[in-house]
Amino acid sequence: MVKFLDLGAQYRSIKADIDKAIAQTIEATSFIGGPDVRDFELAFAAFQSADHCVGVGNGTDAIEIAIEALNLPPNSEIIVPANSFIASSEAITRSGHRVVFCEHDSQTYTIDPADVLRRITPSTAAIIAVHLYGHPCDMKSLRLIADQHNLHIIEDCAQAHGAEFFERRIGAIGDIGAFSFYPGKNLGAYGDGGAIVTNDAALARRCRMIANHGRIAKYDHEFEGRNSRLDGLQAAILSAKLLHLNSWIERRNAVAKRYLTELSNVPNLVLPIVAPDVRHAFHLFVVRHPQRDALQAHLNKCGVETGIHYPIALPDLDAYRAHRGVNTPVLATEMAPMLLSLPMGEHLLEDDIDAVVRAIKSFR
Repeated sequence: MVKFLDLGAQYRSIKADIDKAIAQTIEATSFIGGPDVRDFELAFAAFQSADHCVGVGNGTDAIEIAIEALNLPPNSEIIVPANSFIASSEAITRSGHRVVFCEHDSQTYTIDPADVLRRITPSTAAIIAVHLYGHPCDMKSLRLIADQHNLHIIEDCAQAHGAEFFERRIGAIGDIGAFSFYPGKNLGAYGDGGAIVTNDAALARRCRMIANHGRIAKYDHEFEGRNSRLDGLQAAILSAKLLHLNSWIERRNAVAKRYLTELSNVPNLVLPIVAPDVRHAFHLFVVRHPQRDALQAHLNKCGVETGIHYPIALPDLDAYRAHRGVNTPVLATEMAPMLLSLPMGEHLLEDDIDAVVRAIKSFR
């Protein structure tokens, strides 16, 4: 079986580092806050070329806290692509604002700046730029739109640790960036975890206070916040993994390059592209095929694990029935039945890639 993802193999490859990090944290009883969290925040901020990093409980909290910290007018509209995980949109409504879904680019799967521009109204306050599958959004175009219309940009970086746009790490190109450390991410914890990065010191301070019951000093609560903290064990694990992240991303790009080369002439198979001047993190390698379900069944029979990201476009979920209408984006709905994620990760050997390629080419 060619595994879609193999976290066990990843652990075994760096077992000594992980075990040492966990043991040291337990020995120090530094479970909430403390040096492990501080050290990881500093290291991850440096890795993402950001001035500030705030560790939080998970990636969804990171987006919600980022939205709250921006102090937007109540019931503001926030534009988000229709082809994302629900965390990107539920964070908007749970923060007291209104979701406006927009189209995505058919080749990079990232938010379409031209459609963003068409959907701006006097109530629009922010754009959520989802760096989907690990491909950076067109941040230059989004920045021009945001500056022209006085909008904030929140970067949803849950799938794009280490991705770059014109040699700048994503996350702090906009006003604020949100990361997830869910175990399956390119940089994943051994439980939930998340982080917020920004170059704005005041914004970082407010995020830290929101995530820690509205306080900086113990028992000195300036406002009501929430409890969303990256714990010491997860921070220690992430620090150990961070040292390997660049090499893992390079391996993912090497795997993707072979897929792109060897699958380029397969009939009816639409491959992703990598836009010029970006570094794709390749959290996922997503293809399209008009017979997706049959292809997936064939690959499974051939011993190749696959995934689907995502089977239902956000506006088509029951949670968003009220958002359907004449201006509902259509591309995500049209593409959803064709999307298929191939095995991707540093665990893949050359023989594994050969097996995936053979299996796809044998599909009839």
